[in-house]
Amino acid sequence: MLDTNTYVSALNFPESFSTDLMEVAQKRTYQLIVSPFIINEVAEILRRFNWNEHDIRVRLKTITRSSEIVVPQTIPDIITEDPPDNHILACAVAGKANLIVSHDLDLLRLKTYEGIGIISPIDFLNTLGLRKAA
Repeated sequence: MLDTNTYVSALNFPESFSTDLMEVAQKRTYQLIVSPFIINEVAEILRRFNWNEHDIRVRLKTITRSSEIVVPQTIPDIITEDPPDNHILACAVAGKANLIVSHDLDLLRLKTYEGIGIISPIDFLNTLGLRKAA
């Protein structure tokens, strides 16, 4: 699963590794998992980047159409420095994710959570054998 900042990076920076990951997911190379919290957080951040509401809705529909939407029943209290990151962990557990792909250092420092690996977008592209040439 991709975390909030990976979606935001993909949507704001089309040449980013995160954009590549979203494109690959839309081809069903792997299954995206997302929660209502993540969708709402992406929308909120895009508004801070001055996106208009129509474009936000279009992008969020693209994300939800290519994702399994899960609603976590519990939110852990693992990352005290940035509590919204706990929603990422909850989504991953609820969706039985194999990996969390993130730019977030608080998440990356964990390395794993409940058996779910946490890696950077570049590392995930390498895992898929799809890294762009530098």
